[in-house]
Amino acid sequence: MYDQQLLVEMKGISKVFNGVKALRNVSLKIRKGTVHALMGENGAGKSTAMKILSGIHKPTEGSILVEGNEIFLDNPKMALDNGIAMIHQELSPIFEMTVAENIFLGREPVYPKIHLVNYPKMYKDTKKMFESLGLSIDPKQRMKELSVSEIQMVEIVKAVSYDSKVIIMDEPTSSLADKEVEQLFSIINRLKNEGKGIIYISHKMDEIFQIADDITIFRDGEYISTNLAKTLDHDSLIKQMVGRELTDIFPERSKSVKDQIALSVEGISAKGYFQNVSFQLKEGEILGLTGLMGAGRTEIAKAIFGMIPIESGIIKLKNKEVKIKGPKDAIKHGIAFVTEDRKEEGLVLPMSVKQNITISSLHKFTSGPMMKRDLETQVVDDMIKKLKIKTYSRNQLVETLSGGNQQKIVLAKWLLTDPKVLILDEPTRGIDIGAKTEIYKLMDQLTKEGYSIIMISSEMPEVLGMSDRIIVLSEGKVTGTLRPKEATQEKILSLATANKMGV
Repeated sequence: MYDQQLLVEMKGISKVFNGVKALRNVSLKIRKGTVHALMGENGAGKSTAMKILSGIHKPTEGSILVEGNEIFLDNPKMALDNGIAMIHQELSPIFEMTVAENIFLGREPVYPKIHLVNYPKMYKDTKKMFESLGLSIDPKQRMKELSVSEIQMVEIVKAVSYDSKVIIMDEPTSSLADKEVEQLFSIINRLKNEGKGIIYISHKMDEIFQIADDITIFRDGEYISTNLAKTLDHDSLIKQMVGRELTDIFPERSKSVKDQIALSVEGISAKGYFQNVSFQLKEGEILGLTGLMGAGRTEIAKAIFGMIPIESGIIKLKNKEVKIKGPKDAIKHGIAFVTEDRKEEGLVLPMSVKQNITISSLHKFTSGPMMKRDLETQVVDDMIKKLKIKTYSRNQLVETLSGGNQQKIVLAKWLLTDPKVLILDEPTRGIDIGAKTEIYKLMDQLTKEGYSIIMISSEMPEVLGMSDRIIVLSEGKVTGTLRPKEATQEKILSLATANKMGV
């Protein structure tokens, strides 16, 4: 007898790509009115499984049941018709169209006989759905006028509008502030109360234990276990995800910080972004830059790298003033910038590992019009080995790699430019706990080798665990500098809200 509480069941699912098994006999059961967290390291098979469930990929083996009936999904529309909707991590709305037009795209209500779009009904139905979820977005607004968080909410409403039984959410809070996360969780709870099933993919452990009822763990393309969330804790979850205990997530920082100043920022300002910002970065140091969203952290990094013009102030490298009018100047002076959005700004996804690693240093591998292919191959192989990039070939396409390995490739690309100062903006965003630990160890090793690092991060444990000093920003101004021994989450939050509270 089929369990009446099960909305969807994936049984014995396997998937082979070009002879490589991405999934081996995995299973997943989604109960009515629950949030089911799907956990695992990057490359564990979570995305492949969800693409199968949403009709993007066909399974090589196995079956999918919806409310006890086996279904065959040849495309995403068939999944939607069977009540399965997926909200992807990379949102892709049509920005020139209105909110309502995006939600009803391809299934617009029409007037009988004349078959013209019934816009009043479309706007009315959209507004009704928003109100049912406690949202106040104008259905007539163009998508380009919305914030990232509002676009995320529209995608959720679109999924609900298909009368979906199961909604897959892939890293839904990656671009949301704390207040917006609370609003999302409120919507999820409403959906649960309506009997929907939510498949929730996230690397944020605190979210998982806050929102999940069930947790299924994949590892290396295989099913490991399913547990009630209340029966697991942080350590036991990590152990099942990575197959080992991660007692030392953060490496013990080596005594690599020297007295010499690598970078000095003196009173720099950029109108609308930040004002009168000053700090120093020592050789071999990891300097944490933190604050709430909109504090100006990324903008300061972009200014140092020449992407935002500085109106006043001075930048010095090793006590010598430098003029940086653009990224080309910054690279020439030994500054590298790993942006927070690796897919949009850090990588060329359809190109190979080798091409991405050498793209910013091609002059090193040319002799006149000829490429030194052997030298390029040797250097790339050395980087793959040094950074422990998991790839079956230097010619593998970067878009097929996990987030952690993609991040290592961005680092490899910049390390080849021979920088002295590395700016890392959200260096572990969207990667799993095991890959995070590898990035942290790599950062520690780089400082031993003489690199100096500015680390911008929204994750408090990361800031506290990796920084030799912490600069806190609020509304474009430095509100405090803390050393790790004196720093606490409470102190950082107090400084991060200082300007907002009129302090």
